[in-house]
Amino acid sequence: MRESGGTTLPQVTLPVSDPAFVRDPYPTLAELRRTAPAVYDPHLNRVVLTRHADIGSVLRDRRFGRSALHRYSRDELGWPLPDPRQATFDAFNSNHLLDSEPPKHTRLRSLVQLAFTPRRVEALQERIEAMLAAQLGTLRGTGSFDLVSAYAEPLPVAVIAELLGVPEAERHHLRPWSAAIVKLYEPTATPQDQDAAERAVQEFSALLRELRAQRRRDPQDDLITALAHASDGGDRLSEQELVDTAILLLNAGHEASVNGLSAGTLALLRRPHLWRTLVQAAGQDGSLPVFRTAIEELLRFDTPLPMFERIVLEPLTLHGADLHPGDRVALLYASGNRDAAAFDRPDEVDLTRQPNPHLTFGLGIHYCLGAPLARLELALSLRALCRALPELRLCDPDEPGQYTGGFVIRGLARLEVTGG
Repeated sequence: MRESGGTTLPQVTLPVSDPAFVRDPYPTLAELRRTAPAVYDPHLNRVVLTRHADIGSVLRDRRFGRSALHRYSRDELGWPLPDPRQATFDAFNSNHLLDSEPPKHTRLRSLVQLAFTPRRVEALQERIEAMLAAQLGTLRGTGSFDLVSAYAEPLPVAVIAELLGVPEAERHHLRPWSAAIVKLYEPTATPQDQDAAERAVQEFSALLRELRAQRRRDPQDDLITALAHASDGGDRLSEQELVDTAILLLNAGHEASVNGLSAGTLALLRRPHLWRTLVQAAGQDGSLPVFRTAIEELLRFDTPLPMFERIVLEPLTLHGADLHPGDRVALLYASGNRDAAAFDRPDEVDLTRQPNPHLTFGLGIHYCLGAPLARLELALSLRALCRALPELRLCDPDEPGQYTGGFVIRGLARLEVTGG
């Protein structure tokens, strides 16, 4: 790390490819918060922040952004040329809302919000509940099953497909496409992951261009139609902007839900008294607020997207180290969400915790646009599971579950349960 006033940040290599760390990163993160809240990871080539206050400060500080190419050239930043093997992926990544900065970000978010409204999200509740009832109906009486593939995965993908207006015959592609795309955000991504992500973006883009053309000719009550016709003073999303927005909604709109529900259920089943508390609440009318509060705590306790990053846009000093435009800062949301300076008893699950200033959906101008949908899906999914399978339990209480191996997007690959 560059020196500042004779001081350098401690160097620590996070074991992001170590299965033991991915399974339980929290002891390592707690030690970093205590001894070295800001470190430089030479493998990631990033400054790493672990404390809630530092992370929140960076998220709100406009000297950091999701992109720097709106201000500087790659030569000025010392960045290498783009890899031609992932040209389509890079084009998607540089154009969508999440990785844009003002004024482009302001324009895109305003147009997307015209279509992705709270009313549209809340209108999905009855449809989500019907999907959940059908799904749970197939699990009753089955004995043991994998909660991830049998319950946590299908609903969020189905909801995004329903929301966007993807035809039934094409929906089976969505989860594999998303899984391939998000692998490229991991520091452990391989050339094979690179090829798979590039194909996935190309194939999904082709489908979305076709659907956009259809909706412009024949509007439907879906998000692709709304995005295709959204207008702000005559300004509209281009074809490429619509495509990139829809891909982003698929990826961001279900990864947190799948991983949040799986990890949250695991946390509850490891604490049977908490599971019984929610089972009792699920039988009461008007119980959804209870589950909304519980979901906030479960997303805090075991964060499904543990690490995001920001790029330095202006020269500044952080924890005594000089940073320059183009330097990258990794924000460990999973660590900030367990910080005792921000949360009482942070390593305990408190289903009634309020306030709950967790970082899971971010802060500032890049606060997650899909957070209301994720919250609704998760609260409804957990309540339905408690109602339908009140005797649910882990097949092996000593087995922590099998994880996918990723840390940037951390989730269970399997979670064997019984009681169906």
